[in-house]
Amino acid sequence: MACHRGVGARECNEVRATDGQLNIAPPRVLPMPRTVLIVDDERDTNDILASLVRAREFEPIQLFSGAQVVQEVQEKAPDIILLDLMLPDVGGFVICDQLKRSRATNLIPIIMVTALQDVSHRAAGVRVGANGYLTKPFTPDKLYQTMDEALSWRKEHEEKGTEGEINFDVRSELTYLQQANDMLSDLFLRTPLTERQIKDLKQVIMEMGGNAIEWGHGKNAELVLRITYRIDPNAVTLVIQDQGPGFDPKKLPHAASDEDPIGHLDLRNELGLREGGFGIMLAKGLVDDFRYNEKGNQVTLVKRFDVKP
Repeated sequence: MACHRGVGARECNEVRATDGQLNIAPPRVLPMPRTVLIVDDERDTNDILASLVRAREFEPIQLFSGAQVVQEVQEKAPDIILLDLMLPDVGGFVICDQLKRSRATNLIPIIMVTALQDVSHRAAGVRVGANGYLTKPFTPDKLYQTMDEALSWRKEHEEKGTEGEINFDVRSELTYLQQANDMLSDLFLRTPLTERQIKDLKQVIMEMGGNAIEWGHGKNAELVLRITYRIDPNAVTLVIQDQGPGFDPKKLPHAASDEDPIGHLDLRNELGLREGGFGIMLAKGLVDDFRYNEKGNQVTLVKRFDVKP
């Protein structure tokens, strides 16, 4: 069929004759390319990352400092972020923490890219919600594997959500912290809790889970800590259970009490314990319901919603 006058050659294939009339098919809408925000002040590294993600059919968005990252994320909504830790203006930990505390950006996977290999830096990245950790120098395969894992994490949380009951086991500090951050992401997505309330719940989980690992398990990484949480129409319920022998929460001379919040400090000093002992009292003040089982190795925490989700 010859092209109709006035119809460009590019559109010619879309012209169809029906009953003597020309019908032009609507333009085909191509899918938007997936985007990767690359934040690295070293131009060579930034360009290499951009080239590698293009090879996987991602469109790179390149930034060379940290000051514009939050605004760029809000405007462009990238599918994934490759974030250098050692930026000249704003640190990667600060940026990651800010993005993960926002309901609008919480589910965007963030991969920390850094030359720092210290375990403490990796732990710090997990604490602020990082979804992956890529150490320089890296291979293309390692980059792609880390990206795939981070994107799978996002897909799982978007598709499955947390309605019903979720159970997971914790065997180490890093795994525990990562699971807590995953839960934080779900609460942002599935509940009407405010940012402040979710931050409080995370603090409660860190305190009570830390107590269970330190006291219930005696820091034995082989023992399993079970964390369960349910989202109901009016509340979120968290249950933390260890495999320890349990204890009587009313008889804890090394922990703060409502009657004498600081009297335990001298005893902790005499026993050579680290500073603290405020976890239980703090947790009680941040939730609506706080109770131990009879054995003392399981604590249930309930935070009610102000409105229905």
